[in-house]
Amino acid sequence: MNWNPDTEKEQMNRSHRGTIFQEQGEVLDHQAWPGNQHILRLHAPKCAETAKPGSFVHIQCDPLLPMRRPLSIMRTSAREGWIDLLYKVEGNGTRNLSTRQKGEKLSLLGPIGTPFQEHMNRPKPLLIGGGVGIPPMIFLADSLRSIVGAYQPLVLMGSEIPFPFKPKPSEIMVPGIPEGIVASMPLLDDWNIPGRLASQQGFAGCYEGYVTDLARYWLESLDESSLKEVEVFSCGPHPMLEAVAKLASEFNLPCQVSLEEFMACAVGGCAGCVVEVQTDQGPAMKRVCVDGPVFDATSIFAT
Repeated sequence: MNWNPDTEKEQMNRSHRGTIFQEQGEVLDHQAWPGNQHILRLHAPKCAETAKPGSFVHIQCDPLLPMRRPLSIMRTSAREGWIDLLYKVEGNGTRNLSTRQKGEKLSLLGPIGTPFQEHMNRPKPLLIGGGVGIPPMIFLADSLRSIVGAYQPLVLMGSEIPFPFKPKPSEIMVPGIPEGIVASMPLLDDWNIPGRLASQQGFAGCYEGYVTDLARYWLESLDESSLKEVEVFSCGPHPMLEAVAKLASEFNLPCQVSLEEFMACAVGGCAGCVVEVQTDQGPAMKRVCVDGPVFDATSIFAT
């Protein structure tokens, strides 16, 4: 039989049929924050209805730019039909995206990717986000709080530029966190979810150092019984994820990481975003877009 590349691509993507939608998202709000960061709210009801923590969208930044950009979903409202995206201006695509105004339409594909998987036997999730890896942690925290009484998450965020929100002293005390480390995201307090911030830029109330060092303080305060209830979830720059994976391994904790990778098609056809993953059958190349972006940390990082 002759090899048919179109047939192979069709087979590769068959499991994702019916789960990724193309929509014309209408800009509902577009906020600029220090550090060239922006929060974009789009009316995209199909995506909002089915997105899960860890999902992302592939968005057209400008009609004159054919290549889309992958952006993590930070929040959704299935009832109101909107999604929030946090991004940082890095190049021509996101620079053009930053000029989009309320009422404009943007083509997007989503939701894409395998989401985080929470486990009821680990009711104390530790969520660690860094930089533009913060959005999936907010989405996950929002999802966990909807399961009333099941989870008690702690959200730790790190950034070396100003945070894309106005930090304030948290009213929620967190045993095991160093004294004086009180800065948090106001939204988390509104949700009654404890959170703390880390940076090396001297921001008031933040832990002075890496977010993984702050996580270590908290983990070291737990007894053996409590540690068995913790699972780690993380998204951020590759070096931070590697540090998170090592930390989780040191404390013998399960850990899921969401990878950041350059993408072309983002729907599994081009295989331009492959990474090496360790499987029971040995090393394999997996696509970050549809096989991920969420992976078990031990399959990505040697610890």
